[in-house]
Amino acid sequence: MPAPSRPAPSAPTQTPAAAGLVALADRCVQCGLCLPHCPTYQLDRSEAESPRGRIAYIRAVAAGQLAPSAAGDTHLDHCLGCRRCEAACPAGVRYGELLVGARAEQARRSPLPTRTRVLLALLARPRLLARLVALRRRLGRALPASWRGPLPPAPAPVALPRPGTGQATPMALFTGCIAGPYESPARAALARLLAAAGQGVVVPGGQGCCGAAAAHAGDASGAARLAAANRAAFAGQANVLCLATGCQDTLARSLAGVAPVEDALVALERVAGTLRFRPPAHRVALHLPCTQRSVVRSDAALRRLLARVPGLDLVELPDTGCCGAAGLHQLSEPARAAALRAPLLDALAASGARELLSANIGCRLHLAGGTTIPVRHPIEFLAEHLA
Repeated sequence: MPAPSRPAPSAPTQTPAAAGLVALADRCVQCGLCLPHCPTYQLDRSEAESPRGRIAYIRAVAAGQLAPSAAGDTHLDHCLGCRRCEAACPAGVRYGELLVGARAEQARRSPLPTRTRVLLALLARPRLLARLVALRRRLGRALPASWRGPLPPAPAPVALPRPGTGQATPMALFTGCIAGPYESPARAALARLLAAAGQGVVVPGGQGCCGAAAAHAGDASGAARLAAANRAAFAGQANVLCLATGCQDTLARSLAGVAPVEDALVALERVAGTLRFRPPAHRVALHLPCTQRSVVRSDAALRRLLARVPGLDLVELPDTGCCGAAGLHQLSEPARAAALRAPLLDALAASGARELLSANIGCRLHLAGGTTIPVRHPIEFLAEHLA
């Protein structure tokens, strides 16, 4: 399916936001140390598909030195927002902030494709999205292949266990948008694990999408509305747990001053001293999402949790670069997303593993679309092997 095209961009107009982009871009010293870490540069071997090339384009357009072009905007659209470049940057360029700002300016001068607007509207309405996902699960293969889309069928919903007596003050759990129907087993697994450690969880009503997809698409006003809804939903909570590494940074920014946000794996690892696990019967593969490695940095906590499982035969997939999911990228650029995913699927097939663990919902959906091997959240695996 071809990627949706944008209308021809209009001539640049200097704005305060554009001036801020120039200031952010000026931190880049153009050293190129980010290039080996950029998945799109590795895929295309093109300077225009590198952080350095994109920063140069963003700065030139924002400063009014270059008129925006369809080609330049396409290279900007291809960016995965994985932020691997940030970890490698010696100058401390805040590339994630720069990308979000540039996409907002891009959307201001060139409307978002209709398909992107429809997808963002669905993500902003989790109840409607959940009903559509449930309908697809019930109809299954009765649907025409062209209607099924690239996402795998959602699992059957699993109810959260009732809070036990004598548990500590419950921690709030973020559900998100597409993760609502797809992460039901992971939420129940987390509740079971925390309950075994004497800790309860609650799921506040009124919450919704974290807004990362909207922000990365350039829909700043939509992202702001979602952030406001989540601030209201989590007001008064002592802390908030997030299961998806791709949502956590955006959610934490939204809830700044309201409640701290923590990776559920980090919170679980902190209280895991009382938990006991039984050995698994098969080899397991582990995928570490870009956001887990470079943004949330909960990979160490996950490794320590898995090390508590006796006799675990664990194979960590090689870091071949981003899997290609990148929020809506797997839907808007399916061919590029599949090319980025291919090395990981090859490594998975050669690993001999019977299941794959990954801590980000977008990555799991994308990887599951290319393999028959079950793909789950690590917390589901841990709960299944709780002794």
